Amino acid sequence: MATKKRPIAKSASVEKNLAVALEKLNAASTDGDKAVAARSKISKQLNAESRRLNKKRATQLKRAKVAAVKAKADPSAESRKALRTAVSELAATRTALAKNRAAKAVNTPELSALKAAQRQATAYGKAIAQADKALNKPKKKRRKRARKAA
Repeated sequence: MATKKRPIAKSASVEKNLAVALEKLNAASTDGDKAVAARSKISKQLNAESRRLNKKRATQLKRAKVAAVKAKADPSAESRKALRTAVSELAATRTALAKNRAAKAVNTPELSALKAAQRQATAYGKAIAQADKALNKPKKKRRKRARKAA
C-alpha cells in the first residue's frame, strides 16, 4: 500500500493559520469577558434576592409562630384566618427560595468555568504578546574588531 505524501506547507498558509488562530483567541477572550460580566451580574442579583427572601422568611416564621399561639389561646375565626394567611405566605416564600436556590445552583458552576476559561485565554494572549515582542526585536549590530598589525 502506497502512502500518500503530504505536501510541504507553504509559509503563506502557515502565517494565515497563525493569524486565524490569533483572531479566534481574541474573539474567545472578548466573548469570555462579556459572558463573565453577564453571569456575574446575574449572580449578584440572585444573591441579593436570596438575602431578601431569607429575611422575609424569618419575619414570616415569627408571624406564623405568633399567629399559632394566638389561635391556640383564642380559636376565633379572625385568629384562624391570620394563621392561614401567615402559613400560605410562608409557603410562597419557601417556593420562591427554592427557585432561587435552583437558579444559583445552575449559575455558580457556569460562572466558575467561564472565569477559568477567561484566565486561560488572558494568559495565552499575554504569552503570545510576550513571544511576539521577543521575536520582533531588531537584530543587534556587531562591530567589526580592528585587526592588530602583525
